[in-house]
Amino acid sequence: MAAADIVVIFDFDKTIIDCDSDNWVVDELGATDLFNQLLPTMPWNSLMDRMMKELHSQGTKIEDIVAVLQRTPIHPRIIQAIKSAHALGCDLKIVSDANVFFIETILKHHGLRDCFSEINTNPSLVDEEGRLRIFPYHDFTKSPHGCQHPTCPPNMCKGIVIERIQASLSMEEKKTIIYLGDGLGDFCPSLKLGGGDYVMPRKNFPVWDLICKNRWLVKAEVCEWSNGEEFEQVLLHLISRISIDKNNSGVNTAQLYSVDCKLQTMPGSAHQAFSQALSVPH
Repeated sequence: MAAADIVVIFDFDKTIIDCDSDNWVVDELGATDLFNQLLPTMPWNSLMDRMMKELHSQGTKIEDIVAVLQRTPIHPRIIQAIKSAHALGCDLKIVSDANVFFIETILKHHGLRDCFSEINTNPSLVDEEGRLRIFPYHDFTKSPHGCQHPTCPPNMCKGIVIERIQASLSMEEKKTIIYLGDGLGDFCPSLKLGGGDYVMPRKNFPVWDLICKNRWLVKAEVCEWSNGEEFEQVLLHLISRISIDKNNSGVNTAQLYSVDCKLQTMPGSAHQAFSQALSVPH
């Protein structure tokens, strides 16, 4: 297939779905106050496991969680874009700080699970009591993951995951990576991309702001998007452009197909912006 040499890696929360899945479940099940009360006392990933325990003790069943997840907001054009990219032959993967149960429940509900070859996220399971357990992708209670970047939470460095994916791809014919994300945790993996890759930050979200302030650190071409329509348009145009470039290797293809990839440059000193941008709230 034309796009077989393209690997598209997606964040999940606020990228594929239009909310944070953890917040969505907690809010929809009426546990927001308790969540906010406990948030200062423990890491986010540990807190989500605790919230599932509290909800279970209050009588919430796994079917209730599934029902909430099935009504998670997702733009229909994003659903179509994922199906189209898969049909074109792209290898689709997810790298997310959500969890397996939330992601797979939502993807299956929209007929998308089989589009993805790999889901890298926090593991989860339903125990013998019917309670959802959520565990860290990297067990930070035993050792740190090793990345010192302040935007990476203790349970997951997406940059390390990207490096593992890149290492597995290096055994094959040259692949082009497209990475889509929105949050602080998507900055580190954006820095791992090479000059022939593409990053699609969601405009006016934290990773877009960080890339704007630290553009010289990002080797990949930056193509922003804001909503479901732009997600589909930019992603499918990039796939077409890359496919044309590969089929016309050595030919100047700029006139054959163009994608409007632009990014505003923020004013101010580069070092100052970098220092300010890398202050992480949690």
